[in-house]
Amino acid sequence: MYSATISSRYQIVIPRALRKRLGLKPKQKVVFIPLGNTLRLVVVPSIEQARGMFPGIETEIPREEDEAR
Repeated sequence: MYSATISSRYQIVIPRALRKRLGLKPKQKVVFIPLGNTLRLVVVPSIEQARGMFPGIETEIPREEDEAR
């Protein structure tokens, strides 16, 4: 288990062991998800890493112009 302290500017430092384990880099985006009395931190994948994440998903979006034809 790891812990961090919230600074007076409401900042936290992710422990080095977790940064290395998750491969976190500076300027990488994360999302905070409140869940009950907990807070989940989720790493947002880069666009390169996200490619192919949802195989078989329908990517064709019907547009109003197409429907009028």
